Amino acid sequence: MLAHNVDFNLTRVCLECLFASSIYRIAVGSDGVRISMESALTARDRVGVQDFVLLENHTSEAAFIENLRKRFKENLIYTYIGSVLVSVNPYKDLEIYTKNHMERYRGVNFYEVSPHVYAVSDNSYRSMRTEHKDQCILISGESGAGKTEASKKILQYYAVTCPASDQVETVKDRLLQSNPVLEAFGNAKTLRNDNSSRFGKYMDIQFDFKGAPVGGHILNYLLEKSRVVHQNHGERNFHIFYQLIEGGEEDLLRRLGLERNPQQYQYLVKGNCPKVSSINDRSDWKVVRKALSVIGFSEDEVEELLNIIASVLHLGNIQYGGEDSGNAYITTDTQIKYLARLLGVDGLVLKEALTHKTIIAKGEELKSPLNLEQASSARDALSKAVYGRTFTWLVNKINVSLTYKNASVIGLLDIYGFEVFQHNSFEQFCINYCNEKLQQLFIELTLKSEQDEYEAEGITWEPVQYFNNKIICDLVEEKFKGIISILDEECLRPGDASDITFLEKLENTVGGHAHLTTHKLADGKTRKVMGREEFRLLHYAGEVNYNVNGFLDKNNDLLFRNLKEVMCMSDNKILTQCFDRAELKDSKRPETAATQFKTSLAKLMEILMSKEPSYVRCIKPNDAKQAGRFDDVLIRHQVKYLGLMENLRVRRAGFAYRRHYETFLQRYKSLCPETWPSWQGKLADGVSTLVKHLGYKPEEYKLGRSKIFIRFPKTLFATEDALETRKHSLGERVTYHMVLVDGCHLLSLRTVAWWRGILACRRAQRKRQAANTIRRFIKGFIYRHNERCPENEYFLDYVRYSFLMKLRRNLPKSVLDKSWPTAPTALIEASEQLRKLYMQNMVWGYCKRINPEWKHQLEQKMVASEIFKNKKDNYPQSVPKLFMGTRLNGEEINPKVLQSLGSEKMKYAVPVTKYDRKGYKARPRQLLLTSNCAVIVEEAKLKQRIDYAALKGISVSSLSDGVFVLHVPTEDKKQKGDVVLQSDHIIETLTKVAICADKANSININQGSITFTMGQGKEGIIDFTSGSELLVAKAKNGHLSVTAPRLNSR
Repeated sequence: MLAHNVDFNLTRVCLECLFASSIYRIAVGSDGVRISMESALTARDRVGVQDFVLLENHTSEAAFIENLRKRFKENLIYTYIGSVLVSVNPYKDLEIYTKNHMERYRGVNFYEVSPHVYAVSDNSYRSMRTEHKDQCILISGESGAGKTEASKKILQYYAVTCPASDQVETVKDRLLQSNPVLEAFGNAKTLRNDNSSRFGKYMDIQFDFKGAPVGGHILNYLLEKSRVVHQNHGERNFHIFYQLIEGGEEDLLRRLGLERNPQQYQYLVKGNCPKVSSINDRSDWKVVRKALSVIGFSEDEVEELLNIIASVLHLGNIQYGGEDSGNAYITTDTQIKYLARLLGVDGLVLKEALTHKTIIAKGEELKSPLNLEQASSARDALSKAVYGRTFTWLVNKINVSLTYKNASVIGLLDIYGFEVFQHNSFEQFCINYCNEKLQQLFIELTLKSEQDEYEAEGITWEPVQYFNNKIICDLVEEKFKGIISILDEECLRPGDASDITFLEKLENTVGGHAHLTTHKLADGKTRKVMGREEFRLLHYAGEVNYNVNGFLDKNNDLLFRNLKEVMCMSDNKILTQCFDRAELKDSKRPETAATQFKTSLAKLMEILMSKEPSYVRCIKPNDAKQAGRFDDVLIRHQVKYLGLMENLRVRRAGFAYRRHYETFLQRYKSLCPETWPSWQGKLADGVSTLVKHLGYKPEEYKLGRSKIFIRFPKTLFATEDALETRKHSLGERVTYHMVLVDGCHLLSLRTVAWWRGILACRRAQRKRQAANTIRRFIKGFIYRHNERCPENEYFLDYVRYSFLMKLRRNLPKSVLDKSWPTAPTALIEASEQLRKLYMQNMVWGYCKRINPEWKHQLEQKMVASEIFKNKKDNYPQSVPKLFMGTRLNGEEINPKVLQSLGSEKMKYAVPVTKYDRKGYKARPRQLLLTSNCAVIVEEAKLKQRIDYAALKGISVSSLSDGVFVLHVPTEDKKQKGDVVLQSDHIIETLTKVAICADKANSININQGSITFTMGQGKEGIIDFTSGSELLVAKAKNGHLSVTAPRLNSR
């Protein structure tokens, strides 16, 4: 028997060894996708490390780039920096985006698979689902680095892996088809990229409670409108123009007045690049037309959209001639005819608007002719405005087709990276300002994420030194003193403002700033590489020179008023939405382009701060777009401008590696005899035992609440190398014990068969029981209205039990809670009895807990409610306020008055205003209430005493004033007549009077007026009216007039 146990234990160990070996073989399979991060560490000399955090020399830029090169040469284009994904554009198709790959990353822990954009996508999706917090993925990099492709891959991943239905499939199609439409209208061929996005895009993908994509919303930023009218050599206009000309049907082109030759259009020839080998405009046109249909564009909308696109080309072909006086006139009337038809405007009005501008002087409109330069600028400004606003309309139209409310969100930010060209202008200034803001956000959130993880694990946080680029952001955006404010001020000021005056003002205002210099302010060495019309900003990523030529014009982005008027009169329904007539009535100058961008960027920062971020940093390996070519200089430039070294330094400031105890122990348990083959105790104790056996020094690691933190990569590498050696020895043991394993095989098969039989019997029994229960339930439901019988007793008992359990869970929590679950027919009477008993018990318990002071307060409030509720305007305001025992303390009442009262106990005192019977002059008084009477006091004198028995009644208005009348008998000679008083605490005062005098039924609430006795048989009248403020005065008719604001509608 003992020998048998020894053999069995030995067999169990062998099986575990065999299992570990097979898992290892699976992990390093041929496709490489399921290789865990740790598995690849053993091949680090050949393919580098999958996480830059594990670089031994993490401060070396050369080591960073060398690791990128190793991986790039092996077609491993993705690498992590912690949770940040670095992606290098391979410029070729890699077989790593199939459905099989998507499934391999679906629902798998982030670090259990090799780096991939799918891993980031899945991690964000699972975080959204499990943590119920919106996510965002920030994709950045320079033109040609693969940002747009990365966002497409993320969208495709969600489209394939998320739950689906017919409605969801429609939304998925629209989300995917929005890409080719936005690319056609917002992308163009540049020197660096054949499909460069010339606008920033933030897209929210909306998910329902099941996790299915059900909608989306897109925000666009800073479309490069200047590309419509001008392109650099070797670049193209937006794709849609070429797609229309190359792919449009003959009938369509004829209707639009276009020829199938891009060289015929001035807006398409400036770059001298009508065709691109990597772009098939004819094929792309078909894709765009199909996409517009899928998104939900009607035929009429597509026709009007294409009319606008064609009209921009015709605008570019308008030619001007010059009169002797210098005034411009149009020489191409054919273009005007096309434009009139395509835009739906009057041709003559359009022609005049393109050669004249409207000036409003002293309320009069004057028309001033334009010279050749001004007319050309007006034409180009109209082209940019029409295209830019149409693009915004297009985005809004897509949003309407995707809209969905109350959804969880994953945001995708595909935005231009840091740009440094030979010639940098206003566009680069805005783009780099945007990247400064994103870098600021990135570092803040990265530090916060690190700090949160350390605090959650109980690890001491060590402050990280880093460059805070807030100083640069403030230099650009600060109110009144920032570059944008200075630029706006120069654009708006009267006089001869120019780009040079802007530069001079920049020098005078912020010339002393450490991060800005100009040719005038620079030292001799710097002046040699700076133009006189340039200023230099020292960004977080390095120095950039900006040429100020064109800054004012691009920032103003103005369109003459008469051109706006023409567009507002258009019959084209899209243009009528783009050009609102309200613009013409608004005399306020429109915001400048820089201020609009600054505002939209601030809103974007708010959106991103409200979400949990993930990051994808895209890198372009070379400028020639060649596969396999790795340009060190270019990549070093991008690593710097993307802030990757700064990010790595922040991430490595503490511990390089951290893993959950279970993952770490499962991987390395074979290295310690005490933890192998399995550890039965707490995971933290198991990890502690393992690292002590491995000889970790205290400074090399820390144990958190659920994770181990390893400071140095070399510690992890040594552990990984030890594991590799251990696997070989385990393999030898597996070979030695294979015979024992074969011998146990037959026994295990019989045991498995026997156990499966037992499980099958149990399942069959459970199914029979379930079927009987369902059968009894259905039969009971059929006979539920009959008297109790064997057929319905189970159902009725279940219904009663369910109701009682539901009642138990949903009993009212307070005496004010009147809710009560609806009872089934058979239990209505019992339910009502239970409700009464429960409420009586709750009321009894509540009353038992009330102290005497609170009981007295409630009694007073009850009296006030009976008298004033729904009758006097200021009653609701008094409800939450506690009634005071008295409004005057002993020191405020003259001792002589107290002496005069004798043994009568004072119950309440309040300051009041008394209005004389003659002239209604206001006099300050005190109203004292005793057990037997009300006393009106003036300083030390008792002016009037009214016994409660003699009090005939009390009158008060229904408004919010504090005026009331105490009516006394006219035959009582001691009384001079009724008393007119005013109290700031009218509800409290009259409640106290009603209780002390037992006169709750004698308080009259009047509307309109109150009549009172003035003495000697005369009567007085108080008139009450609603007004904006409280006013008490004698009216011309001799009445006392009280005006009070209405606070509550009864």
